[in-house]
Amino acid sequence: MDVFNDYYGYPVRLAFDSTPFSINPRHVWVICHMDGQWLLTNHKKRGLEFPGGKVEHGETPEAAAIREVKEETGATVRSLTFLGQYEVTLPSERIVKNIYAADVQALSSRNSYYETNGPVKIAELPEAIEKDPSFSFIMKDLVLRKTLDYLKRKQLF
Repeated sequence: MDVFNDYYGYPVRLAFDSTPFSINPRHVWVICHMDGQWLLTNHKKRGLEFPGGKVEHGETPEAAAIREVKEETGATVRSLTFLGQYEVTLPSERIVKNIYAADVQALSSRNSYYETNGPVKIAELPEAIEKDPSFSFIMKDLVLRKTLDYLKRKQLF
């Protein structure tokens, strides 16, 4: 397990185990890959980030991950792999997110991408992503770096 602070200084615990922090996480984050490129969404307020969001009542985290990818990018997920969880402790709440890797099959145009401006495909993530104002704060802490390292070790993409 790794412990560090997020972009805003809040404590984060990250583990690449099965449900280390909650068996019922209320959030998901999906690292998407398609045709050798990263598939992100352009959040209207936060900027470029991997898709994610809340698990709806009665929904499994896996179903939420697939739904969020579809809603925010128009993508159809070919395969979804559970990677781990992270927990952020805020002053008023504790947020636990499941992290998934998604191999994306296809993109289709949508009338609405909800709170995002739709899909963005990029070949490589910037080395100094934490200094790039076009990327969301979600992409700027060690969760992303450590997850990408884990993906590389497991040879998932």
